[in-house]
Amino acid sequence: MEEEDIKLIFGLKLKQIRTEKNLSLFGLSKLSGLSKSYLNEIENGKKYPKPDKIAILSEKLDVPYDHMVSLKLDKNLAPIGELLQSKILKEIPLELFGIKESNLIDIVANAPAKVNAFISTVIKIAQNYNFSRESFYLASLRSYQEANNNYFEDIEQSVLKFAKAYQIDLNETIRSKDLEEILIEEYGYTIEVDELSNYEALGDLRSVFVAKTKTLLLTNSIDEAQRTFIYAKELGYNFLDIKERLYTFPWINFETFNQVLNNFYASYFAGALIIASAKIKAELNEIFEKKIFDTSLFLKAIESFNASPESFYQRLTNILPKAFNIQNLFFLRFTHKAGSNKFYLKKELHLSHQHSPHANETDEHYCRRWVSLKMLEDISISKKEHEFDMQISNYPEDGMKYLVLSSATKDPFKEGHYRSISVGLLINKQLQRKLNFLGDPAIETQNVGVTCESCPIKDCTVRQKPAVYLEQKAKNKKIEMIVKELNAKYMS
Repeated sequence: MEEEDIKLIFGLKLKQIRTEKNLSLFGLSKLSGLSKSYLNEIENGKKYPKPDKIAILSEKLDVPYDHMVSLKLDKNLAPIGELLQSKILKEIPLELFGIKESNLIDIVANAPAKVNAFISTVIKIAQNYNFSRESFYLASLRSYQEANNNYFEDIEQSVLKFAKAYQIDLNETIRSKDLEEILIEEYGYTIEVDELSNYEALGDLRSVFVAKTKTLLLTNSIDEAQRTFIYAKELGYNFLDIKERLYTFPWINFETFNQVLNNFYASYFAGALIIASAKIKAELNEIFEKKIFDTSLFLKAIESFNASPESFYQRLTNILPKAFNIQNLFFLRFTHKAGSNKFYLKKELHLSHQHSPHANETDEHYCRRWVSLKMLEDISISKKEHEFDMQISNYPEDGMKYLVLSSATKDPFKEGHYRSISVGLLINKQLQRKLNFLGDPAIETQNVGVTCESCPIKDCTVRQKPAVYLEQKAKNKKIEMIVKELNAKYMS
């Protein structure tokens, strides 16, 4: 265990023993002859006392010396030991969230029984829902994105500096050949485009970077947009001077949170380079100013960038909160196999609070009225390259309405598989001020739920399962009312 952790454990044990004996810091100072400020520094994990000082504390508190110096913690403090030994506090950069490790430890120490129960609950939930370390890291990353409205000015500025340094016109379409030249000439890359395609077992792996020789291996099945993104991401790693990184795209596994965070930073750089802020803002302004929604103009905006629809929608989550002050939005990505009745929510982001549509881990059936799912069903029949639609989703249960834009595309690496990408904007006064086309009568409004099992809509023709949770809730409410009536009847 690291020296800092040993100091923390000793300080927590001393504080626990002192409080159990109903001693204040002042009282322990009088009893031991050690200064109050010195004892306070020990309890806060800033100092570790010398053996003679430990001996004095041991004698005055009537606690064996060996117990005081042992790293074994009592049951109430056991969660702290688990946290420290798991190294998870070292792997997650708590400073990103404005949290000091010592403060977190102090929270646990001040209410050990309650926090122990909470940690145990989280562990049980994680086990029941197969919540892996990877899932935890990705959830932490989403929280970090959401805390910053998914906008990172320092990376936006880095892209502008990069474009100036390498004379890239961000108003023009960025092509892979332009970025490839920089990787080779400036950063000494060797690029092999056929190697990965020789290994069928690699599946949809698109790139591997061999750091020692600066060799970038690509599969030859990627298209121009994917190649451009991979090159831009590699440039992000280099220009941002990122050392701790992932070496495959998509990632296979990761060991630390920093790898996850840096992968996000490099991806953000790539998106901001390919889909320049000034250009997309100008195109969105043109779309938002119209009295009706111009579908062709929106699709033209997507096609004006050398990027996939998914990259375009993700870039919307950076631009809308900052440039248009549209801060209540969500992003969803679903996958679907043609002919299957299953839809999998693979990625989500919520700004600036948890919105109605969200992931469900209990195998419930997502609402089939969502435009996200409708798009997947449409494209699996039409076999088109790109399907687009939109709707106003009304959630009667919570009184929220969202304007949802959705695109569906083929999965380039899996035959018969499709993906949909959606951005939902909470309809409020701010959105009404920014989007002139919100009153367009051509935009369909649908009453929707989250899952069939919890949906109150009675006349739904596409319901997959009965509203069992609502039925149970109604049953419990009826029982509660009868019990109240019985109480009233027999109290007199």
